[in-house]
Amino acid sequence: MKYFRLLKEGIDPAPLLTEIAAVDAAFDENRGRQEKIAVQREAKAIPLRGLRASAIAGRQRRDVHESRWTTGSQRFPLARAFLEETARTLGGELSRAKLVCLPPGNRVYPHVDRGEYYRARDRFHLVLRSSGSWMRAGDEEVRMRAGELWWFDNDQEHEACNDGDTDRIHLIFDLLPLRPEAAFGSAGKRVGAISSPADRPEPCATAP
Repeated sequence: MKYFRLLKEGIDPAPLLTEIAAVDAAFDENRGRQEKIAVQREAKAIPLRGLRASAIAGRQRRDVHESRWTTGSQRFPLARAFLEETARTLGGELSRAKLVCLPPGNRVYPHVDRGEYYRARDRFHLVLRSSGSWMRAGDEEVRMRAGELWWFDNDQEHEACNDGDTDRIHLIFDLLPLRPEAAFGSAGKRVGAISSPADRPEPCATAP
């Protein structure tokens, strides 16, 4: 596959899910994703790292490289620790990050992440809860499972849906590659993603 790469399996999502559950109505506090990003309107998010507003300086938000921890991220120390450790392991500079919940029957609509910020970075998903997260990038489709860490190429048109009966919760984050070969070998967006072929997954039942 060109646009997806499974980096790790068997990560225990239970501590992170417990941390989220300990915060009352955690996914209902911030509605920016639903109200400002049309293709993401059916998803809920907890921002952990966001762009540094003081660094915008007339640029569009998608072109701002600087990021910082959100105030609310202090309630999620385990998520922060995972992000910092993963950035060190993969040899990247931690950038924006969020916990995203896609309720049953909801979709993230087809789009491309455009802008200077995204062109310079790699996108990762840690699956915390899912009955099989369907996702498409370009002409490739995968089903991500709980406990898996994935890289995918968000330069491609991509979409996602939840055709299961439980919330789909992912920790989504970006890294600015400092030494991509250490993380991916011959793969990765900056050096041309290559991995062994996989069986085509079942299509999303809610997709048109």
